[in-house]
Amino acid sequence: MKKILLLVLMLMITSISCFAKEEVDVDLEKNTSIQKRINEVGFRILNANKLDHHITFFYHNEDVLIKGDPSVVKRQVVIYDKDLQNIESDDELAALIARETSKAIKTFDGSMGGFISSLHVKMAPKKYEIVADKRAVDYLVKAGYNPLGLMTYIIKTCPQARQDVISRRNLTSKRLMYIYEKIYYNYPYFLVNNTYSDNTYYQNFLLNSIENRRLFEQKVKTRSTGRVHYE
Repeated sequence: MKKILLLVLMLMITSISCFAKEEVDVDLEKNTSIQKRINEVGFRILNANKLDHHITFFYHNEDVLIKGDPSVVKRQVVIYDKDLQNIESDDELAALIARETSKAIKTFDGSMGGFISSLHVKMAPKKYEIVADKRAVDYLVKAGYNPLGLMTYIIKTCPQARQDVISRRNLTSKRLMYIYEKIYYNYPYFLVNNTYSDNTYYQNFLLNSIENRRLFEQKVKTRSTGRVHYE
């Protein structure tokens, strides 16, 4: 009887071990696949834009965020699991990678091996948030992606603050309008031939930006070169 119980116990342990190994293998395969996709998109952006600075791309599948901003501190673009939950297309994945790459590239500029530039990004996050968004639009177009994917990704992931006077982040509505303005002036093709016109999230942008787009239309009509105060 004891031998039978011992045999059953051994079989149970073996089964549990095999099941655990299978789960690990599945997770590893999934992580490897995601990392490969991120690398492909990331290096496509680097190469298409002739960005001759070394940037690495890393998939982080844990809930805990890496301390600091890796794009500024380590010149590394980190994509978290929570980021991927809202990505529905290559355009959106490329948009996320492109704007983080923009911040990382900035840290190579200037004296002390880019250390001063890194401090600038940390000290003026609102300014460089807009700079990164606009530069990301350029990166996306040159790499063959639709820059409207940047707008739809931001709409899904960045909640609107009450105000941005004392905040370290810009109003999401303001960011979206600066991106829209950038596309209008530099890459109007994507608005004229808008493949996102029926996109639910782009439609939400149109709904929530009526006043801001009215201000922009007035700027276009008057041919003003000044900066519009979007809300």
